[in-house]
Amino acid sequence: MKLFALYSITALAEIFGCYTVYLTARLGKPLGWLFPGALSLCLFAWLLTLHPVEGAGRVYAAYGGVYIAASLAWLWIVEKQAPERWDILGVLICLIGAAIIYFAPRGT
Repeated sequence: MKLFALYSITALAEIFGCYTVYLTARLGKPLGWLFPGALSLCLFAWLLTLHPVEGAGRVYAAYGGVYIAASLAWLWIVEKQAPERWDILGVLICLIGAAIIYFAPRGT
C-alpha cells in the first residue's frame, strides 16, 4: 500500500507540473501557473529518489506504467473525458510490463 501511495503521489506531481505548461501554452492561462508547476516537477524528481528499487533507470521504467495509468485517470477526472477501451487495454499492458520490471527477481 505504501508503494502504491508513493507512485500515486509521484505521478500526481509530474502530471500537475506538466499540465500547468499545457494550461499556459495551449489554453492561454496566465504565466503564473508555471511557478507551482515548476515546484511540482521538482517534487516529482525528488519523489523518484524515494522509490525502493535499485537503479534509476529501473525506477523510471517501472514508474512509466504508473504514469500512463495516472494520466488516463487525470483525463477522466480533471479533463472530464472518459478513457476508451483501447486506452484501458494499453494501460493494462503497460502496468503488466511495469510490474515485471519492478517485481522481477534480480540476480546477484
